Amino acid sequence: MKTGNLWDIFCRVVDNYGDIGVCWRLAQGLAQRGERVRLWVDDASALDWMCPQGAPQIEVRRWTAPLQMENLVVGDFLVEAFGCEIAPEFIAAYASRTGARGLKGLWINLEYLSAEKFVERSHGLPSPVMSGPGAGLTKHFFYPGFTAATGGLLREPDLAERQLRFDRTAWLQQMGVEFQGERLMSLFCYEPTALGELLDQLATDLRPTRLLVTSGRAAAAVKACIEHKNDLQPLWNGSEQLSFSYLPALTQRDFDHLLWSCDLNFVRGEDSLVRAIWANKPFVWHIYPQQDNAHHDKLDAFLDWLKAPPSLRTFHHVWNGMPEIHGPKPIDLPPIQLEAWQQTVSEARALLLQQDDLVSQLLQFALKNH
Repeated sequence: MKTGNLWDIFCRVVDNYGDIGVCWRLAQGLAQRGERVRLWVDDASALDWMCPQGAPQIEVRRWTAPLQMENLVVGDFLVEAFGCEIAPEFIAAYASRTGARGLKGLWINLEYLSAEKFVERSHGLPSPVMSGPGAGLTKHFFYPGFTAATGGLLREPDLAERQLRFDRTAWLQQMGVEFQGERLMSLFCYEPTALGELLDQLATDLRPTRLLVTSGRAAAAVKACIEHKNDLQPLWNGSEQLSFSYLPALTQRDFDHLLWSCDLNFVRGEDSLVRAIWANKPFVWHIYPQQDNAHHDKLDAFLDWLKAPPSLRTFHHVWNGMPEIHGPKPIDLPPIQLEAWQQTVSEARALLLQQDDLVSQLLQFALKNH
């Protein structure tokens, strides 16, 4: 397959920036390999701070309803991110163009990341479109994942080189963090019920800790928790073993730098989970909560793949508000065990590095199926 194909990636921003974050990384990965990308998004505002400089060979287009099709030539490949349902007028134009050129076309439904068993069974499966504007086309389901039988994870070719060059001290100074050699932990979360327990644990630990708090929901949750604690027990952090640094909105590159700087990372959602793995530092994942608690099975499937030791598994359960699976008695947040957790993530990361990254696999899939 020649380089320079045009990929149309469609993304709807639901909340929390995870969807647009993954799609931007995917677009960058394709562009870095010589492809051209048009990213269609209904709300691109997060890109202003996530990647303010943009990137060569990536054009961001506003996804309107209806989509403005005048003088628009559709691309070679379609990516429908997370079941967002591409505009029907675009699908019709794509079906017409590929049919006129005698091509099959390639329509990818990029699915959510999961370690559940169905991912290996479903990855790459075709779904012929029998009706509607795309009749005659075939949609393929492309599942990111953690095993060789899945589509892999997003990983830039120069990631290892960037990590080797990284200067933690310089970056912390750039962020205005007054680092004095204390233990550093990053916090990127929703509103975990165990947040108060974590702050108490760190405030009473013998080793000083600085919590680097990301902007948005995490910062709001921490400030509300601290205010509540100060009202009930003003001296809860009297020894000042726990200190806080509140960070501005970070670019994707600086988010990596944050993870590389810390001894333990609290991350949320799917994109930051992958970045935490590549950071090769102990981490705790706050999975996106679902009303039917389907995220409980998803979390346990990931912990099974990770071969998480009991301490890390229990910490995840309490952090994600699911201690009930341990029995009727309340479960406290267990102690942090950095050494054991470090070994776990290092072994998992080494295994993943033996597999092709998601963009490489997507390009191979396009060559095979186009």
